[in-house]
Amino acid sequence: MTKAAASSTTKTHPGTRRRPEQAGNDLLTLRAQLARAEKEARRAPTPPPARPANLHLKPVKAQREADLAGIDTTDHSLARAHARLRDAVYDGKYTLCPHAIGHARAEGFLEHDIIQVLVAGRVRAVYPEDRRWLVCGYFEACGVALPLHAVVEHQRDGHIDVVTAFVPKHPHHIISRARLAVMLRYDDEKIRARTAAPGNRPGNRSKGKWKKGA
Repeated sequence: MTKAAASSTTKTHPGTRRRPEQAGNDLLTLRAQLARAEKEARRAPTPPPARPANLHLKPVKAQREADLAGIDTTDHSLARAHARLRDAVYDGKYTLCPHAIGHARAEGFLEHDIIQVLVAGRVRAVYPEDRRWLVCGYFEACGVALPLHAVVEHQRDGHIDVVTAFVPKHPHHIISRARLAVMLRYDDEKIRARTAAPGNRPGNRSKGKWKKGA
């Protein structure tokens, strides 16, 4: 056998040396693609759980025009009322009425929440005949912001009285004058006590004395 034939038999094809390198490159490319896919999957936001049918938000019904009778909601009146409210609060010319304090204790907000509404809230309605304003704002309870409405009555000397404050059922609606009058009907009433004398009324059968408690 000649040297040329021997050399031809010992030589290998050039492509056989590149196959391991090509396989390694393909493996690295596949790993890079898998890593990118995992990162994109982690970045994708988790879809929120589906709400039950009975908890779907219902659209807010439009307020009736009859409820807005005698209420001024023009921008000019609201801006003037808000400026006067801000000056009265900053000057300390305000008073919390017992009805507002009673609502605060019953509905879970405090007096300083009412003051916060007067400072950061907005006047949404003016009651010209009653000389009152409806101030709307929010207060925080357990990390949740809840709506809070306050009704203030302004005096000619610049002093304001917070006649009531409440958590509204419909925050986007303006309370009507009739509903506000019903809410404030029992403001000036006091608890009346009556002492009953021990004895028997005519026509009732008893020994004429109360039984002692055990």
